[in-house]
Amino acid sequence: MLSKRLKAARLKKKLTQQELANRLKTTKGTISNYENGHSTPSNEMLKELALVLEVSTDYLLGVTDSINTSLTHLPDDEEEMKEFFSNPELNLFFREMKESPEEQLEELREIWEVIKKRNKK
Repeated sequence: MLSKRLKAARLKKKLTQQELANRLKTTKGTISNYENGHSTPSNEMLKELALVLEVSTDYLLGVTDSINTSLTHLPDDEEEMKEFFSNPELNLFFREMKESPEEQLEELREIWEVIKKRNKK
């Protein structure tokens, strides 16, 4: 299940194996082995794959058929917010945010709105 879903998610993002490997600081061969079922990613790598591909680890593992993550739940009018959180330099921040309770996520969204308003002035 993991190998098929990983490949499907990569193709949906229009990434080559090499491009995905570059983003994860690994090799094309490693990605190929995951997609062919020859090896399995570590828990940490699984989380990184899910983050880069914008899917849940549960989706990759076949626990759920829902591909959604908190990033894809953002309203369409917050496209800038999506770009902010998909910035590779901010992945650490986003990774920590994903584990936050919903009330903290709402506070972060409110803070983001304040930042956007400041930038428009």
